[in-house]
Amino acid sequence: MATIQKSLRMPKEMAKPIEEMAKASGRDFSSMVNELVGEAVKMRRFPGIIFVDGPSGRRAHLAGTGLEIWEIIATYNSLNHDDARLTKAYHWLQSTLIRSALGYYTAYPKEIDEQISFNEQWTKEHLATQYPSLAMKHT
Repeated sequence: MATIQKSLRMPKEMAKPIEEMAKASGRDFSSMVNELVGEAVKMRRFPGIIFVDGPSGRRAHLAGTGLEIWEIIATYNSLNHDDARLTKAYHWLQSTLIRSALGYYTAYPKEIDEQISFNEQWTKEHLATQYPSLAMKHT
């Protein structure tokens, strides 16, 4: 990704927690600010989207649901991109949240497609190869 250099002024009380987050994650200040700003831009563009830390890093979620965006899109793909069926599948979600998930995917398809591909690799065979103890039959 191409980058540009910009100067940024911020209050000391905002810089301190960012420095602490960067240190805790073993990153530099600049990369931490870039991540935070990137997430803030995405959340502003798509209301209802938040970012949550998980075992495989920070990922986009629908606020208040526990659902990751890739899960919504994987379901959407399995329903042949049928909006009505998606709404029925997630009947408890507000339509605005579903629209945010679909909009997020439209804007960031590579991010979501990579997550879907990563999760689809977890077949029984792959799991047995990666974690043999889980595949053992107990007697």
